[in-house]
Amino acid sequence: MISRIWHGYTTPSNADAYEALLKSEIFLGIQSRRIEGYKGIQLFRRSLDAEVEFITIMWFESLDAVRKFAGEDYELAVVPPKTRALLTKFDERSQHYEVKAELKV
Repeated sequence: MISRIWHGYTTPSNADAYEALLKSEIFLGIQSRRIEGYKGIQLFRRSLDAEVEFITIMWFESLDAVRKFAGEDYELAVVPPKTRALLTKFDERSQHYEVKAELKV
């Protein structure tokens, strides 16, 4: 299992709009692509002093599945123009980790 981790930041005034766009359009668009090996996405949010940080963690069966999502340069962040307009900064490249252990209760 591979986790793809990405960070984006926005202003407090744009945070709710950004979150809503992700949930109502971006995540559903990813799901509708029916990428073989894609296992889902999580969204994390926290308020900092002058900005709001968002982290997405996507789950894939393999790096080949990640490539089906992101292309051959699979570390390059996939940030659609609509989301870029609401962000103040973001990771240009995503990080990928092999999941070595998981405990569910």
